[in-house]
Amino acid sequence: MKNAAKITGVLKITLALLLTAAIAAFPGSGAVFAKDGVSKESSQLLGRLSDALAEVAEVARPAIVNISTTSTVTMEDNPFGDMFNDPFFRHFFGDQFDHGQKRKYKSSALGSGVIVSHDGYILTNNHVIKGADEIKVILYDKREFKGKVVGADPRTDLAVVRIQAKDLPVVKFGDSAKLKTGDVVLAIGNPFGLNQTITMGIVSAVGRSNIGLADFEDFIQTDAAINPGNSGGALVNTNAELVGINTAIFSTSGGYMGIGFAIPSDMAKSVMDSIIKHGKVIRGWMGVSIQNLTEELAKSLGFKQTEGALISGVEKGSPADKAGLKRGDLITMVAGKNIADATTLRNLVSSTAPGTKVDVRIIREGKEQTITMTLGEYKEKKVVKKSEYSNVMKGVTIEEITPTIQDKMNLPENVGGVVITGIASNSPAQGLLQPGDVIQEVNRQTIQSAQDYDQAISKIAEKDSVLLLIYRDGGSIYLTIKP
Repeated sequence: MKNAAKITGVLKITLALLLTAAIAAFPGSGAVFAKDGVSKESSQLLGRLSDALAEVAEVARPAIVNISTTSTVTMEDNPFGDMFNDPFFRHFFGDQFDHGQKRKYKSSALGSGVIVSHDGYILTNNHVIKGADEIKVILYDKREFKGKVVGADPRTDLAVVRIQAKDLPVVKFGDSAKLKTGDVVLAIGNPFGLNQTITMGIVSAVGRSNIGLADFEDFIQTDAAINPGNSGGALVNTNAELVGINTAIFSTSGGYMGIGFAIPSDMAKSVMDSIIKHGKVIRGWMGVSIQNLTEELAKSLGFKQTEGALISGVEKGSPADKAGLKRGDLITMVAGKNIADATTLRNLVSSTAPGTKVDVRIIREGKEQTITMTLGEYKEKKVVKKSEYSNVMKGVTIEEITPTIQDKMNLPENVGGVVITGIASNSPAQGLLQPGDVIQEVNRQTIQSAQDYDQAISKIAEKDSVLLLIYRDGGSIYLTIKP
């Protein structure tokens, strides 16, 4: 890489361009223009800017790859048309008109990736490789390799793929924590399958969360053009360092509208290192349900501030419970770092190694105090697959209630059970149950975990009905599902 100071000077050159344009806008300002074209000074200035940006791109682009995936999709052909696939029709007439055949089709998708090691580790998005039967990686020099998933983390939408190759070009990691609004960045990827496309923009904002793309969100927002196929590609700074993994766009048309999101490189590197070392992501865990503190809540609870993470529940036996944290405590600092909101706390704790002792500053009943606690390890909750049952609950997918789910759904602490995450169109429960319902009982048996649910549902015969106690819209109701 050439002198980093020269590359970083892009910002100064850009400011000089703006100043030149301002001077030229006023008559008598002393600006000298060429009669038959662009002045030598302007041409040189623009040339320096062009050369600097080209140098950044040339340093980074060899480490950006094209990822193409192939997956198998099963679809059902119905000779009677779509009307007989309608859930309302099936509720009354059942499956007697199911004479279609299930056929398997090959589906392909395109994305991008970033080479992070000379021996073939590639960082990309989880949604780029999710469900893929085959992964093909095309390098900058057109060589093709078969990719293998090392590990994936849906909670951050990151994944690591490896190819069998050596002496590969890599991108250098930058410090995404130092990014500021207005910094110049380049997005490199393969939008719409167009290899090695580079766009330029600025950092529009940092620390974006509550977008709904992942459980742990701390996105960089940029106006560098990002389109379908850019997912998993690189966002680099003016030193050609990786500061983000391009992940998603905000669009009403499916194309670029000036708002793109990238996962910060600091978060991506932490997740990547854990996947490579352990095969999964090891996260710290406190065992609390948290929420943001609004002005109304602050006034009602007697807080003089709105910054911090409000504890709405403490899991029994968790590190927080053992340390003495209580519902209603406001967490304002952890391990010397200020907590602005619930997202800040969630990201900080998850990125801290289990077993770490941390000082937690809280406000309780108007008084500040510090509590020392040892973080535990977050355990992924079990998801029961819908294909496991052949009774009235077939096609119903559930998940255990995590603190994150409890926060998002605003569930009371005393509501236990499992939450419905999906219902297949041919399920007998279609039209009766809905995603977001919490199953509290199955045939009068209390449900507290996915294991409880599995045991209860497995006992139901194919032609049996089932009685469920469901928590929905702030209250509990009984429902009967018939075959």
